[in-house]
Amino acid sequence: MGLFRRRVLASAAAEQTVAASAGCTAGVGVGGTWFASATVCGTTRAAAMSLPTISRARDVQASLVASLPIRQYGTQWNGEELEELPLPPEPWMLRPDPNTTRQHIMSWTTDDLMFFGRAHWYVTSRYANGFPASFQWLPADQTTIQTQMWAGNVPVGKWSFYFQSQEIPLSDVVCFWSPQPPILEVGGRAIRTSLQLEQAAERFASTPTAFGWLQTSGEPLTQEELADLASGWATARETNAVASLSEGVSWVESGMDPTRLQLIEARQHSSLDQARLTNVPPWLVGVAVGGMTYSNVNDQKAQAVLFGAQPFIETIEQTLSGDQVTPRGRIIRLDRQAWLDNPLDMNQPQPEQQRQTA
Repeated sequence: MGLFRRRVLASAAAEQTVAASAGCTAGVGVGGTWFASATVCGTTRAAAMSLPTISRARDVQASLVASLPIRQYGTQWNGEELEELPLPPEPWMLRPDPNTTRQHIMSWTTDDLMFFGRAHWYVTSRYANGFPASFQWLPADQTTIQTQMWAGNVPVGKWSFYFQSQEIPLSDVVCFWSPQPPILEVGGRAIRTSLQLEQAAERFASTPTAFGWLQTSGEPLTQEELADLASGWATARETNAVASLSEGVSWVESGMDPTRLQLIEARQHSSLDQARLTNVPPWLVGVAVGGMTYSNVNDQKAQAVLFGAQPFIETIEQTLSGDQVTPRGRIIRLDRQAWLDNPLDMNQPQPEQQRQTA
């Protein structure tokens, strides 16, 4: 099938319908249709990723999930509990997509779960027994789902799946449904506020002179003359290190604290909100918080799994353990212990260290 054709997005009217839907649900529009659009609740993934804190949180979680080996287990009841027995991995568990790396497909699957609340793999080949042998990741913002009813972000009853306006049989699509709302849905306002603060700081940083105003004496100037005077002063300072003023005009520098003009405190609080939005500890994304904490490398790595990537890990595990992908009675696991046991330096154990955050 020619899946990757020219990208087709929904009309602007459809996107507005999505953003205006009740509760601003991520992509669920009137009539039960999820329109293919990179914009959710008026916020785009690209805009969110332009914020350093969200970009860092995404990269940490995506790289963490992608680093976990895929393991396969059989199950048997031992009289007291369900026992998991290690089995050799299938070839697709080492490289789900033969055309790219396991890290790539797992990273972008996590990305879609984080930003859009769902991810999709297309089955490109099968074994003789009918189970999938290889997959291809389908970007969530290029898909459309049509259904009559939704349970959260999951279609209920009869539904259809489209990629770039081309319908794909549901038997050939593996759908990963996130257990938590996508950050573009629940964090739209926080993301837009952060962007506005960053834009204000950028304007301050791009100003060639200190903040202040021109003061004239003598005969009052008209509004147009004042505008021309200010524009000429700003242009001269942009192109020359030194600018000149005629008699009767003086420059008065603002005495406002530069930290207030750069909105440092507000931007710091906004970064903390972004850490909360992405469910990662603030220290993990470089956001300073008050107080003393004590941890070692293993504690930090365990917290990265527990507070950030755990919902995505379990979603991927339980989806790949479904009857559509693996024979009944088998379980797919992402090996968290491989992440916890692997030191940052492959040759040297990492000592415990005390960390002070200001």
